[in-house]
Amino acid sequence: MNRGDLYRVAHPSSRDPKRSRVFVVVSRNILIASQFSTVICAPIYSKYHGFSTQVQLDIDDGLKHSSSIHCDELVSLPKSMLTDYIAELSITKLAELNDALKVALNIE
Repeated sequence: MNRGDLYRVAHPSSRDPKRSRVFVVVSRNILIASQFSTVICAPIYSKYHGFSTQVQLDIDDGLKHSSSIHCDELVSLPKSMLTDYIAELSITKLAELNDALKVALNIE
């Protein structure tokens, strides 16, 4: 598991109407490799609104259809839920993710 990896998570929460949702790991690799049982992830939705806190993805990124990472909705997920690996973000998309996270967290 690495920062920028995409995973499909079954039943991510009781409030999510979908049976599964794709998430991207945004925690730093040192935390991922640590004894902590959770990592910070951003959900991926099929809707893209063009916000600066979203990163647009498409089938070239390993998904079935166009989608977007929503950095305003970060969640902590148990590592044990991240078992259905899909793909890893390209260097370009990882840079876009970094920019979107900076906006979402108000970091200059």
